[in-house]
Amino acid sequence: MKKLSTRQISLILSFIFTIIVYVVGVVAYKTGSFFLIYSVSTVIIFLFAYFLIRFLLNMLISEKVEQLAKNQLQEIERLKNLERYRRDFIGNVSHELKTPIFNIQGYILTLLEGGLEDPKINKLYLMRSEKSIDRMISIVEDLESITKLETGELKPQYSMFDIVKVTEEVFEMEHIMSKEQKISLQFAGELNKPVMVNADKKRITEVLMNLITNGIKYGKKEGYVKVGFYDFDEKIKIEVSDNGTGIDKKDLPRIFERFYRGDKSRSSGQRGTGLGLSIVKHIIEAHNQTINVQSVLDEGTTFTFTLEKAK
Repeated sequence: MKKLSTRQISLILSFIFTIIVYVVGVVAYKTGSFFLIYSVSTVIIFLFAYFLIRFLLNMLISEKVEQLAKNQLQEIERLKNLERYRRDFIGNVSHELKTPIFNIQGYILTLLEGGLEDPKINKLYLMRSEKSIDRMISIVEDLESITKLETGELKPQYSMFDIVKVTEEVFEMEHIMSKEQKISLQFAGELNKPVMVNADKKRITEVLMNLITNGIKYGKKEGYVKVGFYDFDEKIKIEVSDNGTGIDKKDLPRIFERFYRGDKSRSSGQRGTGLGLSIVKHIIEAHNQTINVQSVLDEGTTFTFTLEKAK
């Protein structure tokens, strides 16, 4: 049944009482039996009003209680999800930090137990310890970035720039890695002019670096990573696609979660904080834009996001 507000109930009652009083008055005037008819009508109006008001109030209270119960169930479910997310997050952070911490501990113990005097291993173990420390720093910095983006503390610094040029710069930065993996970095289609957007240049560079690096990491030998730009009225759609290993369909809904690991074969041997795609999503959403992913296992992956066109 449709929910009625107190205002609607008042209007309905007022209309009904007005009609009843009008009809009683007309009948009493025409018959001349004003007192008898008015007395009977008063009783009828009272009973009618009592049951009508009782029915409407019960209906209103019932709906209010039902809505309150529904809201409470939603809140309980939300709190359960938050608790599950908190538990998973703590477990993931612990797991990610545990490896470099244990590595550092092992290297230092080896050095303290005599390795420090051995020139063959002292420098090597110190360098390995430094790499583990760098990994821990990267995880902490990425977590800090995500937290600032979520709380709105890290707001986009908008400016107009050519995203094609930015992509070329990212291609140059990732050239060595792509060469080692034998992955070609390409533009999709012909580019005859700059593609100007209004966004945070530093953050969008970070987005492109994360997506292009992912394409290289999970690409196939002699494969490619392509970046395309498409004009959509007031927006520019950017596509970053590869013909790599792809992502299993069941993993796609969670691909932007922090530390999420899908197919083990996809993540095995790959280094990173596990926060890259989560950061990408937060950056795009901070621009009030959207990002989507499509993928077919063993065929490739395409990330698509939008940016505001420069005016």
